[in-house]
Amino acid sequence: MELLSPAGSLKTALAVVDAGCDAFYFGGTAFGARAYANNLSPKEAEQACSYAHSRGVLAYLTVNTLIKNIELDRLVSYLKEYVRCGIDAVIVQDFSLFPIIRENFKDIKIHASTQMSIASPYGARFVMELGADRVVTAREISIAEIADIYDATGIEIETFIHGALCVSYSGQCLMSSMIGGRSGNRGRCAQPCRLSYGVYDDANKRRALRGDYPLSPKDLCGIEHIPKLSEAGVYSFKIEGRMKQTEYAAGVTRIYRKYLDRFLSDGAEHYRVEKKDMEALLDLGNRSGFTDLYYHADNGDEMISYTSPSHSHKKSKKKAASHGKRS
Repeated sequence: MELLSPAGSLKTALAVVDAGCDAFYFGGTAFGARAYANNLSPKEAEQACSYAHSRGVLAYLTVNTLIKNIELDRLVSYLKEYVRCGIDAVIVQDFSLFPIIRENFKDIKIHASTQMSIASPYGARFVMELGADRVVTAREISIAEIADIYDATGIEIETFIHGALCVSYSGQCLMSSMIGGRSGNRGRCAQPCRLSYGVYDDANKRRALRGDYPLSPKDLCGIEHIPKLSEAGVYSFKIEGRMKQTEYAAGVTRIYRKYLDRFLSDGAEHYRVEKKDMEALLDLGNRSGFTDLYYHADNGDEMISYTSPSHSHKKSKKKAASHGKRS
């Protein structure tokens, strides 16, 4: 089992290694889906990879934007810089990268990004044929659907366990590019889903809602489901947060490290999450509480924050996770 942590800066990369991750993922100076993070230069990446490898930790580079034809030549030289730094894998969204990486960097593993929206065995088999070593499952599928992918293909599976959710299919939302010209598929999402909206019916009458933010999902918290996810075939448990502070990334990593180890030592039968640790996760950051809805159901308004789109660092009085009914 692998605990995979976000690194939006060199400082955060070193901190999550110290906090107990098995691997971290980071963006370089281009082609990453978090263009506004403090992404690592080649010099910083070399320092981070060296620090990680000396402690048995792996480093994955995100190249998970859609690539323009005119960028392909530049892409190879860009990747060479980071391969020399010691990266262990590349996380990709664009299909065109598979043959390029396989031809030029035979020892580098390829992880099919969550932006590929792989939600079934058919998608998993397709990227396996292209050369993927791992699938990062779509965030909007259930534990049962993850198990279907693993049972049918046996491919190494990475799944998000904690952090922000996209109101659309992960990475496929065009709202930001249509409204303001900032494309999420190019790493520049302006997060219009976090703005306030009114909802109107066909008679142009405004509908009553629980709050002004009907498109802003709560953050995911899956710590209670580590045993079930492991049974479903998940190998890598991924924490979202390359745009978040170092204290958040390291704090969440430390807590999940505790519970992955607890599961490995005690087994599913004795697995329990302590209230103080759930409160600590809420205190590190939440949006009107947490949700684990997609693990069990297709949709439901229990996953929407409604009252505030912001990340709160105050302990929520709400339940740590909302178990929605299928609707």
